[in-house]
Amino acid sequence: MSLRHSFVAAVIGAMFGTMLAPDSVMAQQRHAGSATETRIPVPGGSLYARTIGRGPSIIVLHGGPDFDISYLLPEMDTLIDGHRLIYYDQRGRGKSAAHVRADDVSLASDVADLDAVREHFGMNKVALLGHSFGAVLALEYAVRHPTRVSRIVLLNPAPASASDRQVLVEAYTKQLGPDMDRQNQIRNGSAYQQGEPGAVAARYRIHFEHALVRPTDYEKLMMRMDSAFRRQGKEGVLEARAVEDQIYRDTWSKPGYDLMPKLRGLDIPAMVLVGDGDFIPTAIGEHIAHAIPGATLVHLEACGHFSYLECAPQVRHALDAFFAGAGPSR
Repeated sequence: MSLRHSFVAAVIGAMFGTMLAPDSVMAQQRHAGSATETRIPVPGGSLYARTIGRGPSIIVLHGGPDFDISYLLPEMDTLIDGHRLIYYDQRGRGKSAAHVRADDVSLASDVADLDAVREHFGMNKVALLGHSFGAVLALEYAVRHPTRVSRIVLLNPAPASASDRQVLVEAYTKQLGPDMDRQNQIRNGSAYQQGEPGAVAARYRIHFEHALVRPTDYEKLMMRMDSAFRRQGKEGVLEARAVEDQIYRDTWSKPGYDLMPKLRGLDIPAMVLVGDGDFIPTAIGEHIAHAIPGATLVHLEACGHFSYLECAPQVRHALDAFFAGAGPSR
């Protein structure tokens, strides 16, 4: 059985921070300045980008691969007191979707677009932070352009090989149990097939039932997802699915896909964070961490796939130590 659309949302992936009160986020925004929005020209279109904060730059890579940066906000902005955060919607997604054909999106174009973002902001080297499938993009970029990456943070990473993807599929199927049939009924129904936002949200409510540790965080995520799907509309949902299919053809669906041998040649400081309550088995992140020479591996207790909602203090502590050059050893 394939997780092609099942796992997509796993990548909705979250980065750091917890669900802060709006006043706290606003206070930090006043301290570090307002966000700046811009468009970055790329062949065949342009990318929507958002920057905020002061300090060393971090390019934030959203997951999906069919989502956009909206699910990261405002929580990710809690880092603006120490970093300049550069977000962008990947090609064919979110505000970078206009006039883009799904057939023109590929892993190669995603990697090239990331390099265009780096160049646009005038950086010789940049730190990358990727969550879930965003972590796969970060690694794909790093193995192609190692001299252009200063640090890598991988939060709740998706599998970096076809074999580990199978590990995920088996664990996911076991977790859902009888609910797998209920989810498949929704996915095979006409409403879901046509991209009806309500049906899509209902399907992901089942999909993420085992992805978070606390019910309150789960409900926060579900409300956010429902809003995002309705904002996308049917056409946006279907286009994002088509883009996802294209990216998967270049990665998980590609026979023998395996980044591990290439990761062993990286000489870039890296940190991998995994949650003990994640529906992605911790072994998947552990395999990545052990493949990258000298990488730091952090286990987050009582934390699921969406660490920015679930265990912000632990994540922030690990990030501060890592960027200070004193990350915890594995």
